[in-house]
Amino acid sequence: MQLLPVCTTGHLKQVWLDEWWITLMAPTLLYSLYSGKEVHRLRSSQRLQELRHFQVILEKVPYGGSSKTKRSFPELSAYTRHRQFKDITGTQGIVASGSLKVTLVHSSEAITVLRRLSREQPDRTILKSVFRSGSISETTICNICLRQTNQPQCNYTDLHTGDPWFCYKPKKLSCDTRMNHMNGGIGIKLKANEANLFKSNVNMQVFIQASGPANVTVLPQRKEQPMDSQGSGKSGLSGYYYQGVWRSLGGTKVHQFNNSSAISQCLKGKEVHMYGDSTVRQWFEYLDASLPDAKEINRNNPKKSGPFLIWDNAKNILVKFHLHGPPLSASIHIPTSELHYIANEIDDVVGGTNTVVIFGIWAHLTPFPMQFYIRRLYGIRRAVIRLLNRAPDTLVVIRTPNLRGTNPYIFAFNDWYAIQQDKVVRAVFKGLNVQLVDAWEMVLAHHLPHYIHPPPPIIKNMINIILSHMCPQ
Repeated sequence: MQLLPVCTTGHLKQVWLDEWWITLMAPTLLYSLYSGKEVHRLRSSQRLQELRHFQVILEKVPYGGSSKTKRSFPELSAYTRHRQFKDITGTQGIVASGSLKVTLVHSSEAITVLRRLSREQPDRTILKSVFRSGSISETTICNICLRQTNQPQCNYTDLHTGDPWFCYKPKKLSCDTRMNHMNGGIGIKLKANEANLFKSNVNMQVFIQASGPANVTVLPQRKEQPMDSQGSGKSGLSGYYYQGVWRSLGGTKVHQFNNSSAISQCLKGKEVHMYGDSTVRQWFEYLDASLPDAKEINRNNPKKSGPFLIWDNAKNILVKFHLHGPPLSASIHIPTSELHYIANEIDDVVGGTNTVVIFGIWAHLTPFPMQFYIRRLYGIRRAVIRLLNRAPDTLVVIRTPNLRGTNPYIFAFNDWYAIQQDKVVRAVFKGLNVQLVDAWEMVLAHHLPHYIHPPPPIIKNMINIILSHMCPQ
């Protein structure tokens, strides 16, 4: 990430960013903003068909006194249509033009509240377990840490991963009578007037009008621009959409697997292990629907929790999904026997050339302190290292978090929390022989509304990325 001093540009000069620094979080396409009315292209080898969404975070530079301009967590989106290009080097004609949209997602005051809630109320998502023995049944509160009371606690910390989990002990039953895990709702304690900082279309998800032109024109590379400024890897951009298809910038070329035959041919002889939350389950469901000859082994398991397994005997294809361990805020009762930590699951995988391990964990952990999330990821990282040491040819694919948009539980499940997770995932697994599916950018770049479960067009593109890693052709 590079900090760029931002002065008032010709396009957004009345949005007043003169006292701010801008941190480009996601894709910049190696663009530079000039004080004029054009954005010049720095990559001559890559045609730009569409300017895609940007994600930025504005961070206040310390200075004396107060400011009338609030810090924000905005979303800067560029919607464009391709105009023309003459050759592959992009040295002739205008490549693209479009308009900029700036949305205030949260004010700095709102982010202060979100930070405080994560720190002071990590138990604001209410999670419970039922304990049962014979005709006696009790329900108690569970969490990664419980507030100290006179009530004894049951310690379910995983002996292998060290991931903590506790429940208040039932009054009449022992700790080993725990039957399930379930969601008990949300319990938020806000201070006076804090709720007023989270009003849609008032101070949250507010479109900021530009007082002047808000257009951007993308021109070919300038002759005086040095060649060493070109190439992938410096922009932080993983790709963009053109005609609904995700185009990767750098890394494995993304191929299109548009029918069941192409998908099953790629998966032939493969063993695919999927672990995570419902955003990973979407990938399993896509493959399940794309493999009509495969049999569902455990069709009657609960739809939201699984576990699930499909098997194609003729093509020797095995695909399975397992939900990750607690915390889980799912609206179903999950048997304790199905609460498996990803690190432990990976340790049970033999691995090899025809083995693929896919995981993603974030959506249920956003309400909790980041230290807890980091601890969970480092446990998984150690398991991945062990897997790659015993079977270096194993393909490991990691799903990053994505935007989820406005939802009724904004104080616990929030895009500001998710972007912190996104940065942590990339940092924890950096340097390992793993592949990332950049769900954050793929959701941000698409014209469809943000939702925790990306719609089918985005899922299809994500699957194409995974299959392209399996079958680079």
